[in-house]
Amino acid sequence: MDERFRRYPIGIQNFEDLRNNGYVYVDKTELIYRLTNTNKVYFLSRPRRFGKSLLVSTLEAYFSGKKDLFNGLAMETLEKE
Repeated sequence: MDERFRRYPIGIQNFEDLRNNGYVYVDKTELIYRLTNTNKVYFLSRPRRFGKSLLVSTLEAYFSGKKDLFNGLAMETLEKE
């Protein structure tokens, strides 16, 4: 898809759909990597429509081993280290 015309993912809460269909995605996978590689417990409380479902979907893809979805993102580089 032409980079100049990527669509904004209004209402899309599934990481796999977002990545496979060329939507705009703000890469926060470095934070997710750090979150999953610490021995701390986190409580995520945010207002509605604040990205909680997308975060859970991203974690699901990560722990399901769907590495191809992370191509070009920070997670890809961090996993190689």
